[in-house]
Amino acid sequence: MALMQRMDLRQGQSLVMTPQLQQAIKLLQMSNLELQAYVEGELERNPLLERDERTDVQKSEPSNERAGDTDTVTVLSANESQEDRMRTLDTDLENVYTHEARADASSRESAGPTESGWASLRPTGGISLDSDEYDFSASLSKAQTLAEHLTGQLNLNIADASDRIIGQNLIGMVDERGYLEGDPIEIANQLGTSKNHVLRVLEILKTFDPTGVFAADLKECLALQLRERDRLDPAMELLIANLNLVGKRDFNALKTLCKVDLEDIKEMIAELKDLNFKPGSAFGSEPVQPVVPDVYVRAAQDGSWLVELNNDTLPRVLFNNQYLSKVSRTTSREEDRNYLNECQTNATWLIKSLDQRAKTILKVAREIVRQQDAFLVLGVQHLRPINLKTVAEAIEMHESTVSRVTSNKYMATPRGTYELKYFFTTAIASSTAGGVSRSAESVRQRIKDMVAAEAPKSILSDDTIVENLKAEGIEIARRTVAKYRESLNIPSSIQRRRIAQSDAR
Repeated sequence: MALMQRMDLRQGQSLVMTPQLQQAIKLLQMSNLELQAYVEGELERNPLLERDERTDVQKSEPSNERAGDTDTVTVLSANESQEDRMRTLDTDLENVYTHEARADASSRESAGPTESGWASLRPTGGISLDSDEYDFSASLSKAQTLAEHLTGQLNLNIADASDRIIGQNLIGMVDERGYLEGDPIEIANQLGTSKNHVLRVLEILKTFDPTGVFAADLKECLALQLRERDRLDPAMELLIANLNLVGKRDFNALKTLCKVDLEDIKEMIAELKDLNFKPGSAFGSEPVQPVVPDVYVRAAQDGSWLVELNNDTLPRVLFNNQYLSKVSRTTSREEDRNYLNECQTNATWLIKSLDQRAKTILKVAREIVRQQDAFLVLGVQHLRPINLKTVAEAIEMHESTVSRVTSNKYMATPRGTYELKYFFTTAIASSTAGGVSRSAESVRQRIKDMVAAEAPKSILSDDTIVENLKAEGIEIARRTVAKYRESLNIPSSIQRRRIAQSDAR
């Protein structure tokens, strides 16, 4: 068959992401610190942008979540009207934000003219990798901190959302040596959960690498390491309990207490010297950067929740119209005019993107607060099963937008400061028609209560637990029950029966 060339005309449709839309998406997923660094760079590159140093800036008012007040975060204003700026740019800014909710647009129309407000910023990991300006060498050369190492193990070993929240709080109490500072029981009061719940999570964390972390003191740190080596016998326990005598080298007293000879005492002390007294010292250290929340949630007097952006972290950016007018009058070359037009377009789009980012964060945060009202009132045991799709449908946005908003963004609540992603938990379906689904955490708690109430002569098997849960309207598989039971450190029915029989003897 002969090969030949020919020219065809075809028509088709494709989705093209404009540079402005890419910028809006990139800003949306940045944390406040990353955004701050990005805006600083834009201020250096763009002569038409300037930092506003005024102090009498009108801040956004808190929105009442239950009352459904409209957001008050508004677009940055310069010395010219929005219509004049659109005519100058010969474009429509609204054409980029196709994910914006119709309800939000209608609320702006009913509210009348927009007031001047400020868009904001702050960072901590999660920057987009599709930027040519990203410095890979800086991230690769950074030493991993102890908190990052422990958080990685937390995400791998604990699947339950409420347990992760408790674990993250406990990680925050670990100092650079690896010891647990403060009283972990305070977390139980703060989160509205039981003391045993916190202690159960703490016992899991004590199994993390490096061995000895989360210990309350040196004695417990050494005991954890010896237990892992299967060397924590009664004599060694007595030696650790009397470290003051070890420091004084009072071998006679130690021989009497441990009931071993001098040679054994010396071997035991040599074994202690091989242990790591500061298990956290092997990891990189850096100045502690406290988490600055993006959103504040406060209780109102009428029982509702006030949701507001943290305006103290929002950079203030203005468009310098005076400088633009002055330079435009003296510009004659085509290259200079093109450069000014490009700077004007970039500055306007940056201001629009910052404002859109702030409004989107506030909108997602308000919906999370509405969905997780029980958590804020009653505690971590009452986390509702919600996912990205639930929130996205409620606020009429795409799931990818909600995912970007909830990454590296933090919410300060009366029960602590949490990343927005912590409020998303999986759901367990109901076995009855029209039944309400349960969160995975509530099902775990129900399994825990069943096992705690079982009689020594009537140990519940996993199949029996499945039947009991189905009778309560919870549809769950046997393997899921086994997984939840193991995550709660509950032995199998055979092991519990053996323990019950040994206790009866």
